[in-house]
Amino acid sequence: MPTGRNAVILSRMQTATAATTARPETSDRARQVLVLVGAVLAIGGAAFGSGAFGGQQVADAAGGALSADATPIAPATPAFSIWSLIYLGLAVVAVAQALPGQATSPRFRATAWWVLASMLLNAAWIGVVQAGWLAASLLVILVLLAVLARLFVVLVRMPPRGVADVVTDVTVGLYLGWVSVATLANVTAYLTDAGVGARGPAVTGWSVVVLAAAAALAVGYAMHGRGRASVVLPVGAAMAWGLAWIGVGRQSPPFEDGVVALAAFAAAVVALGSAVVASVVRRRHT
Repeated sequence: MPTGRNAVILSRMQTATAATTARPETSDRARQVLVLVGAVLAIGGAAFGSGAFGGQQVADAAGGALSADATPIAPATPAFSIWSLIYLGLAVVAVAQALPGQATSPRFRATAWWVLASMLLNAAWIGVVQAGWLAASLLVILVLLAVLARLFVVLVRMPPRGVADVVTDVTVGLYLGWVSVATLANVTAYLTDAGVGARGPAVTGWSVVVLAAAAALAVGYAMHGRGRASVVLPVGAAMAWGLAWIGVGRQSPPFEDGVVALAAFAAAVVALGSAVVASVVRRRHT
């Protein structure tokens, strides 16, 4: 009788085989259709609301509180181009989970609704920002971060078994990494708008503390997801991307600060480096 790691592998193989041969349930078909339709509406709404088809840009909404030069923790404008890659990945995931062969996929059964929730929350975040509700935007992005963190935990527990699973890992990883940095920027924007630590000598200090927290969060993700390169590397890469652009943004007015720039670049190195190291560390019981 197989024991230990072999027993776990055998059990997962049997589960995967059963899922492949099982007939789809009504709930599976409903999930596939609703997630696909919801993804089209959520991604389309988010693109429209962000000003992609004209209208007010997010950076100009809420009095410009979330613009690239509004706070010392705001990434420079080019950083936001990562959304194009994230939206593309989400669209591919929505289509992949709707394919007939994925109806009984244990992974999509466990993650598809969460993916849809994340897309709807992202669209809602853009909506409240456009309405000028900065406090509400902070609440929404915190819930979005929690949803993505939940997805991360599920994906780490369930190793990818095909191209669709890998695409899901990469997309959610990029999404989580970027939203983690964006959440810190949103918190800072809210506090700055409220007049808390907006200017003065203390700005450098608390900015460095926030960036250190970002680096610690990146290490936490890496430690939890060690051995799962397909999801850990994208998380680290996206966080490094956002943090590096914070560093770039601090090299010019109005929040030019060499110390904060150096801290941001250091945090970016930690984020990417920890992800690389964690990717080659073998997880137990996999």
